[in-house]
Amino acid sequence: QVHLVESGGGLVQAGDSLRLSCAASGGIFSGYTMGWFRQAPGKEREFVAAIRWSGGSTTYTDSVKGRFTISRDNAKNTVYLQMNSLKSEDTAVYYCAASQQYYSSNLDYFRETSFDYWGQGTQVTVSS
Repeated sequence: QVHLVESGGGLVQAGDSLRLSCAASGGIFSGYTMGWFRQAPGKEREFVAAIRWSGGSTTYTDSVKGRFTISRDNAKNTVYLQMNSLKSEDTAVYYCAASQQYYSSNLDYFRETSFDYWGQGTQVTVSS
């Protein structure tokens, strides 16, 4: 069983930056694809970014490309989401997720069902 704990959320102004962290325990972190999802008020949870076990392959939803960067430190069992140029529409609860499943296409990691373990979420609020 993998346990995921997110941190780093908060209240910022539009244009600011935040870095989210997700610490994993209880599993072989280096073997998982890690992802970030978010859920805005009144909306369904949506994919944000994912990174494969080696860190060499990343994928992003279009709305965050060029602004967000996902990275991982397998030695620290931690995945990060660096968020720059934040916008009010980035306001959401951000969730970290881990996948034991292998897909040849990164597009398969856009689905929530591709992930096996989830954190409790951290709130990010961007004021305009």
